[in-house]
Formats: sequence, structure tokens, C-alpha cells
Amino acid sequence: MPSAAVMISLAWAIGIFLRLSAAKRKNARKRRRLQRLGILVDHFMTGHPTSYCKMNHNVPILRLWFNVEAELQQDFRLSRRAMTSLQRLLQGEQDHGWGRQLEVLIYVFWLAHGLSYQIEELHAVGQGFAHLSGSPAFHNVVGAIDGSHIRLKPPAQHRIDYLNYKGFYSVNMQAICDSSGRFLDIFVGYPGSVHDTRIMKNSSFYRARRYPPTGYILLGDGGYPCLDKPICLITPYKEPVNGPVQLRFNYHHSKARSIIERAFGMMKTRWRCTLFKALEVKPTFAPQVIASCAFLHNVCLDNGDTLEPDEDVVQDMLDPRPPREPLADNERSGNVTRDRLAALVSGNMEAP
Repeated sequence: MPSAAVMISLAWAIGIFLRLSAAKRKNARKRRRLQRLGILVDHFMTGHPTSYCKMNHNVPILRLWFNVEAELQQDFRLSRRAMTSLQRLLQGEQDHGWGRQLEVLIYVFWLAHGLSYQIEELHAVGQGFAHLSGSPAFHNVVGAIDGSHIRLKPPAQHRIDYLNYKGFYSVNMQAICDSSGRFLDIFVGYPGSVHDTRIMKNSSFYRARRYPPTGYILLGDGGYPCLDKPICLITPYKEPVNGPVQLRFNYHHSKARSIIERAFGMMKTRWRCTLFKALEVKPTFAPQVIASCAFLHNVCLDNGDTLEPDEDVVQDMLDPRPPREPLADNERSGNVTRDRLAALVSGNMEAP
């Protein structure tokens, strides 16, 4: 019978063998994965900080990429112009991967472009909302706000918190967009059961009163309170409306506000598979994944790459909202401002 020392040595040797075998299998899987992407690995050393690679241009998807005459949207979900723009944004002297760089880029993007504005830009956005609404009375509107539920596999802990009023598990994305559908600000991370109003009141733009600037208006649906302070947020009249003035206002308000639903619809339609797969695997990545999709949505719009939202995506967002929450002590009702705007829409008073 072998001694204890021999048994220990044998167990140690087997352990080393198993670890080496696991590392070998892991490296083989990584090699196969890279080769499927068209990357030929010349040197692959476990634990070494650098792997030297070259592109295999015969792989179909890379052959498509390097064919400058070919359109990319069907395979890459972005047009060639949008892909080229994204490539320029991600270029750097020491660019060995997109992971961390994309995360930093998204942060810098929202910091620099999220709610920064010039008076000329606000005027252009206001004219855009006037056009969308079909009424010049909306020329001071500079954004539409809404929340959208992104489906996900809920974590085991606090699972019920992610069950929303529509009956599925989700994380909430709040966004403000301009009249072209570009996201100006996003706030992601609250579980699906949390009311839109509570999410808004905990978001940075509301707490810091960063947007809209004085004299300008945000539009929101009936799930939000109608406010004049601390921000000017105008919602539709509650149904049933009282007379043709309120009815006419709600109609034009809905036409202007629909741009935020369209923006969500475009983002979800384009990145449906990305959102579903990423959030099924690891829900804790939800804010990063959703922010990335919102960032790419803006890149697409900036490069003229638009699409029609799928019908099922649009319908999912048109479901009735829960009732709005009462006003807090530091808030002032926007009913007077809404009445004045409704009178302007109906031509019952002159614009200032």
C-alpha cells in the first residue's frame, strides 16, 4: 500500500494536470472563437499580456467589411457611414480593444453632449417640436421624457422588484430626447416595479435642475406630474377632457411627444438581440449594455441611419401607464402653464 507522502504527491500531480488541461481547453476555445471572427493567432501564450494577431480577409464577414461598395446594415445593424463614424470615435494610439475604451467613450459622450446646449440649438429643437406637433405653440419645447422597460432575467435576490405592471421582469430606462429622436440624457438601473415619477425625481437632471433651462418645456405622458417647478414638465389633460380646447391640446401634445416612443422603438428594434442575449446572461450589466445601445442609436441618427420601429415594439410601449403620483412639497403645479399653452394651440391668445 503506498505511503501517505506518495498519495499526496500523486494528488498534487493530478491537480496540476487537471489545471493545465483546463487552461489548454480554455485557450483552444479562445483560439477557435478568434478564428471564427477572422483573427489568426500567431503566438498565444497563457498569461502573456500580449497576443500578436493578423486579420484573415477570407472570412465572409471581413470580406464584406473590406468591400467598400457593400452596404453593412443587414449584417452589422449599422450603415457603413455609421460604422466609419464609430471607428473614428474609437481610434487611439494604444487601442488594443474596444471594451474599456467604449465604456469611457460613452461616459464622455453623455458628459459632453448629454445636456449641454446653445441658444441656437434650443431654438432649432423647439422648431422641430413645433413641426412635430403641428402647432407653433410648442416652439419652446426642447425635449420629451419617458421611461421604457427593457426585459431581463431577474436576479434571484429581490426578484419581485423587477416585475413591472405589464407582467414581465424588466429594468427601467428613463430618457430625454430632442425633436430628432437623439437621446439627450439617460438614467438606467431602477427595477421595473418602480414608478416613472420616482425614477425621475431621483435622476441627476431633475435633482440638479439641469434641464430644461428657464423658459423652456419638457413634454411627458400622463404618468408624470404636470409641473412648473422645479422643472417645467407639461403633461396631457386627464381623460375625459373638458371641452375642445383640452382635446385639441392633447392631440398636438401627443404628436410632439411621440418622438420619444419612436426613439425607444428604433433602439429596441435595432438592438433587440443584443439586449436580450446580454441581459439574459448577466442582468447586472444592464446599465452598461443599455447605455451602449443608446449611444449607438445616437451615432446612427447622426449619420442618417434611421429605421422604422417594429410594430410589436411600438405596441408594447403604448400600454396604459400607472396613475401619476401626487406633488411633493417642493413642487409647483404646471396647470396654469398648460392652460396657457392650450389656449395658444387653439388660437385663443397671442404668443409672447
